[in-house]
Amino acid sequence: MADQGASKRRIILHIDMNAFYCSVHAAEEPEIYKGKPTAVAGSVELRKGIVVTSSYEARAMGVRTGITVRQALTVCPELILISPNFDLYRKYSRGFLRIAGNYTPLVEAVSIDECFLDITGSSQFGSPVEIAETIARRVKEELSLPCSIGIAPNKLLAKMASDMRKPNAITILRRREMPELLWGKPCQTLYGIGSKTADKLLRLNIRTIGELAAADEKVLTERFGVYGAWMKQAANGIDDAPVVPLHDAPKSIGHTTTLPADLTEREQYRRVLLNLADQTTRRLRHQRMVGTTVQITIRDPDMRTITRSSTLAIPTDTIEDVYRIACGLMDDHWKEGNPVRLLGITLQGLSPKEDTPLQLDLFSYEEKPRKDKLVSALDSLRDKYGEDAILTAGMLGDDPSTLIRNKKIRGTSLQKDFLREKSADGENDY
Repeated sequence: MADQGASKRRIILHIDMNAFYCSVHAAEEPEIYKGKPTAVAGSVELRKGIVVTSSYEARAMGVRTGITVRQALTVCPELILISPNFDLYRKYSRGFLRIAGNYTPLVEAVSIDECFLDITGSSQFGSPVEIAETIARRVKEELSLPCSIGIAPNKLLAKMASDMRKPNAITILRRREMPELLWGKPCQTLYGIGSKTADKLLRLNIRTIGELAAADEKVLTERFGVYGAWMKQAANGIDDAPVVPLHDAPKSIGHTTTLPADLTEREQYRRVLLNLADQTTRRLRHQRMVGTTVQITIRDPDMRTITRSSTLAIPTDTIEDVYRIACGLMDDHWKEGNPVRLLGITLQGLSPKEDTPLQLDLFSYEEKPRKDKLVSALDSLRDKYGEDAILTAGMLGDDPSTLIRNKKIRGTSLQKDFLREKSADGENDY
């Protein structure tokens, strides 16, 4: 086990942007959305679409993530429905990450709306509470967004602390406070334990976090493997995981999408894989890198996760190669009809493109430079006009091999198109 003394000396913040998507729209157009019951929905036009998130005003009236638009309008007839705008969300996400980075270089973005900060060495900016208050104030003043911040000696407790009070709150959680504040709560309250795992713990007569903290580790590992040992440590407030910032030269680049509605059909998850391949290879090209290994991550509703990978003979940065490999891995390792809750694509074995010899065959050596120039031009268009400037035809339901310009669906991002068609939402991991 890692040095617990070192863990205790750390000071970790977890920043959680409150009702992020709805808050972004309220910040962007306050005269329309601020202080009103709003919901971002995967398909505003279809009443069977899914609510992705809702404002606190809407939540007070019973609007919850995952219910259908029809259900949301039943409990809240005055609900204002908003189509997703992922370009806008990424813009505001970069904004709060920029503010966080002013107080420590150790910033780990874990999703589009939350991050961890290790401020152990940031005392020049004040006490932990003062730093948290300064960040929250700047996020409010510069971005007009609310956030909750947890302060703790490790990432697990910082995450739990930020969840304890919302919105616009700063909460401190120490390990010694676990018995009083958390041990009496159900196991599912512990970050990282879902309802299925909680049900399995219940069958072992483990109902609360306190009972989990006192449970026999051998029994837990026999039933859950290494996850059982982790759960016992977590219930005791122990977490030595470091805050891992992004570096200029990453060892891997990836995107992960969590879906509120399970996908079971091949065409459904292929649409998601196409989206992920596009976003991942686009970031790869921005880094001027190529990759040799494509890895997919699949998680089911019971939180069981598998990863499968395949290595290419020739490094690549193209959506076609990554999409083809990802689909092949999915077909080989996942039976159609089994529900999928999360999908991810990660490119590994990265190297600078200019330093990597690319072997071309007799039939592609003339075509490759022209294709690279086209892809570069399309990337430039999307940099200038946004992600919705260029869509693959596959994202519109046709052949994914052709890129098209689509001016008629202004405001329809790659993710938004998928949401409209399939009533599901995903969140990038960056």
